[in-house]
Amino acid sequence: MAYTEPIQAFEDMVKKFNAEAAEGLDAVFQWDVLGENGGVWHIKVADGACELVKARHPSPTVSQTCGTDLFLGMVNYEIDGMQAFMSGKLKMTGNMDVAQKIYEVFPLQ
Repeated sequence: MAYTEPIQAFEDMVKKFNAEAAEGLDAVFQWDVLGENGGVWHIKVADGACELVKARHPSPTVSQTCGTDLFLGMVNYEIDGMQAFMSGKLKMTGNMDVAQKIYEVFPLQ
């Protein structure tokens, strides 16, 4: 199933959360999705569990900012996140080591 709205992907990320890959991880992943059906969400990962919140976190471990189309392209595995970051289309701040774990911790495929 291809995601057509960001909220679908975030809800699925929580459902498919890989606790084993997140072992020992205490982090907050935040997304600012700009454009239609966008918003700000964060997922807190701690103690082998995760929680989705539709709000800005005061101090996320990793924060990503991108447009809706780019976000949907990444979660649908049509666009490589690293290439989007390197080309400047995806803005990312925070701990890059933690950022690299996103696809392992939240395997959408």
